[in-house]
Amino acid sequence: MYKKMKLMDTVRIAPELLGNPVEEAVKIALREKLEGAVDKKLGSFVAIMNVVSVGEGHILPGDGGIYYDTTFEALVYTPELQEIIEGSVVEVVDFGVFVSFGPFDGLLHVSQITDEYISYDEKNSMLITRESGRSIGVGDRLRARVVAVSLNEREPRDCKIGLTMRQVGLGKIEWLDEARLAKLKPKKEKGEEKKGKDKAEKPGEEK
Repeated sequence: MYKKMKLMDTVRIAPELLGNPVEEAVKIALREKLEGAVDKKLGSFVAIMNVVSVGEGHILPGDGGIYYDTTFEALVYTPELQEIIEGSVVEVVDFGVFVSFGPFDGLLHVSQITDEYISYDEKNSMLITRESGRSIGVGDRLRARVVAVSLNEREPRDCKIGLTMRQVGLGKIEWLDEARLAKLKPKKEKGEEKKGKDKAEKPGEEK
């Protein structure tokens, strides 16, 4: 889930940035420090939006930089348990697919895709269901639910997020569209049939 948050931090302004206006230098330093970083509680820092306030600068002996306490607004993405996400398949392996959503990639294990048996087509980089012959490949859009979250602050690429599609309303977007159309079609045909029958049996009409 994307969130706009007001946060506080102490940031170091490197000597090469000291010629810029203070707020501009602080924003540049915040971007270099935080954008792309992961916090276990907050999630991933997507963007530093603006600097709200900057306190007095502090100098440390032997350090050419200046430290500022600052309040700023940031856009973060926090993956939450039971959250429903939509993303694209970026990699297919024999044990599942990796789905990209927000700044993260989540694993959708084969056991969490469908009740059907699934085979791995390595040549075409696809997973194929045995009974219905449906497939999932790179670029496909999926709707899934987050069932496990483990964030790694030191190595953001090692964050582990587990997904499932084995619930009503989840699945490959194409499958969901097909199911919705299948439900609408019988109702439409039944309504048309009833309308035609009523018209044919209308009393007082001469044939």
